[in-house]
Formats: sequence, structure tokens, C-alpha cells
Amino acid sequence: MRLAIVMSRFNQPITERLLEGALAAIRDAGSDAEKIPVVKVPGAFELALTAKRLAVTRSFDAIVCLGAVIRGETPHFDYVCSEAARGIAEVSRETGIPVTFGVITADIAEQAAARSDPRGLNRGREAAEAAIEMVKVLRHIQKEIGS
Repeated sequence: MRLAIVMSRFNQPITERLLEGALAAIRDAGSDAEKIPVVKVPGAFELALTAKRLAVTRSFDAIVCLGAVIRGETPHFDYVCSEAARGIAEVSRETGIPVTFGVITADIAEQAAARSDPRGLNRGREAAEAAIEMVKVLRHIQKEIGS
């Protein structure tokens, strides 16, 4: 199974923990996490474009997007969260490659920290597990039903 990860550098202490969770899930699934390319981008807004560039290479079975957006005092949070979610979903639909949403959208930093615990709830782990499951689902469809 060929996976890639796109990770936002914004809120990096949180996104590094998401990456740790994603790589743990990949190891638990029996893959070599050291061979997984990790592409770092400035923020959550840039995840979709980067995921699309990776998807169109057809080199990967799935792409995991990781980020953390924490609400501030302006509506910027709403725009970034909305466009990140829309963009990531759009890449998946347009390319047929599973692109999973491991982006924490939190009101406060403590919520983001709680959702990125390497030994507990970790949205990065969940996004990687979803990517792995979707690859299996799509392979099953192709094998049993046809492309």
C-alpha cells in the first residue's frame, strides 16, 4: 500500500503529534512508516493543492492530510476550515484517490492538544486508519465488482 502524508507546519507542535499518530497507525498496519513521504506545507489551506499534486502522479493509493486550526478573534478560522475541508474532499472526488481529513478544528489550544495525544485520541492516527481502510475498500470493489 503506497501512502503519502501532507502536513501543515502551522501549529506545528500539534501537527507533529498528528504525524506521530499517523505513522504509528501505518506501522500497526504492517507498512514501513519510514518509507512514507511526508510533505510539509505552510498551513491547512495549502493541504488540498499539495494533495492534488501528489494524487495526480498516481504514485499513491491514498493521501493523509494533517493540520490544526485553532479559532482566533476573527472569522479567518471559519474560512480556512471550510476551504481545507472542501478542498480535501474535492481532491478525493476528482482523482478517485482517498484523501483523508486529519485536520483538527478547535476553539482553543487545549482542545487541539487533547485530539492529538500520541497515546490516546489522535486525529492523525484516525486519518491514517481511514486511508488504509479506504484503499482496502476500493481494492475490494475493483476485484469483486470490476473497475
